[in-house]
Amino acid sequence: MDAFGLPKKTDEEKAARTAAIQEATKYATQVPFRTMKVAFKAFEVVRAMAETGNPNSVTDAGVGALCARSAVMGAHLNVKINASSLKDEAFKAEILKEAAEIEAAALVQEAEILQIVNKVIAGE
Repeated sequence: MDAFGLPKKTDEEKAARTAAIQEATKYATQVPFRTMKVAFKAFEVVRAMAETGNPNSVTDAGVGALCARSAVMGAHLNVKINASSLKDEAFKAEILKEAAEIEAAALVQEAEILQIVNKVIAGE
């Protein structure tokens, strides 16, 4: 927001303001991207809970998988909205590609963990 408040009377000021806005936007895109990566790491713990944890609390692992997926997907939405105004097309394409891959992997992890949870509930 500070970058948007920079002066824009001269061509030099306009260029400096635009550059500052782009750098701030790049940073604003990286923050939720890092959130996606951290949230994705939760699947490892949640899977262990489902596979080897107390069977009486296996549903907690299921809820954990749902929450981790939601965190990844929510952060992905923020990555996409922030990246939409980036002019650095190479950076934009790469971060959007990686973010989509993380989201896809999160959906796979969630489905696998929920399958484990449902098997434990069924006594299998």
